[in-house]
Amino acid sequence: MENSQIFVFEKLPQSVQALQALSGAAPGTPYQTAALTVAALCRYGDDPSAAIDMLNCLKGPQPLSPYEIQFLKDRLSGKAYKPFSFFEGATPENSYTPPKPCRITIFDGPYSFSQAGYATLLIRSGGADSPRPIKLREKSGSGEWFLWENYLLADIRAPKAADPWA
Repeated sequence: MENSQIFVFEKLPQSVQALQALSGAAPGTPYQTAALTVAALCRYGDDPSAAIDMLNCLKGPQPLSPYEIQFLKDRLSGKAYKPFSFFEGATPENSYTPPKPCRITIFDGPYSFSQAGYATLLIRSGGADSPRPIKLREKSGSGEWFLWENYLLADIRAPKAADPWA
């Protein structure tokens, strides 16, 4: 049986300071870090630099590598709607515009905690048939969980407004 946690964002964070205000002093649970990662990715379309700053905060002691920064650019350029697809009610039909407040459910599977110090959690996208994984890492027994690997940005169904065949 899967465990899940729902997070509600009245407003998505626009800066590291806003992100830290949502998370407290340090990222707590792996579920919280996963939800905050999606919220940070949503900023990429408007301000890539702010999104990268927030993701670096969520990465903890190991910031994004040049490869990871290029990966974000490759996956999100012209497709800034992707991270919004993880919020409840965001579908291709409404161009992945979630209703306010934004709600996201993070859940685990049978192997989510099979490796000590790591968690691989899952998030459903309104544009994909199967949930997407995100891997988090605990900082040496501290209870602080940080973003380790992001598998959320594979392609999804295009928004109806951007589909020339619709």
